[in-house]
Amino acid sequence: MEHKGWILGAGIIALSASVPVLAHHAFSAEFDASAPVTLRGPVTKIEWINPHAWIHMETKGTGGKPEVWMVEGGTPNTLQRNGISRDSIKVGTEIVVSGYRAKDGRMRANGRDITFPDGRTLFMGSSGTGAPRDGKDPNDKPKPKGL
Repeated sequence: MEHKGWILGAGIIALSASVPVLAHHAFSAEFDASAPVTLRGPVTKIEWINPHAWIHMETKGTGGKPEVWMVEGGTPNTLQRNGISRDSIKVGTEIVVSGYRAKDGRMRANGRDITFPDGRTLFMGSSGTGAPRDGKDPNDKPKPKGL
């Protein structure tokens, strides 16, 4: 019987080692708070996945060359609580994203706000990740006076 316990334990360890681990990261681990970026262009793809939703968009880079950016948003659940659903952003829609550049220089950003052609703005960031507070996060609560 004891022999079966060892085999079962070894099997569990082997299986758990083969499962990919998706780590959730803090803002400062990947993005630079001192490098704000504003991106303009059409949405090319949307990934509504955990732990973060991603919007892919094409912008005009240096000399008008197209660049494809990946913009990280909050979790799908957080975005839904803030009024953004799978149907809020359509492929082909021209948007403006305000956010912060990736530290490694790749064309990735942490998105804070999306502005649509009609002027509507939605907050797409994650709360509590260490991103700079800009007063736009609907989940930030004002501090009581005197504290």
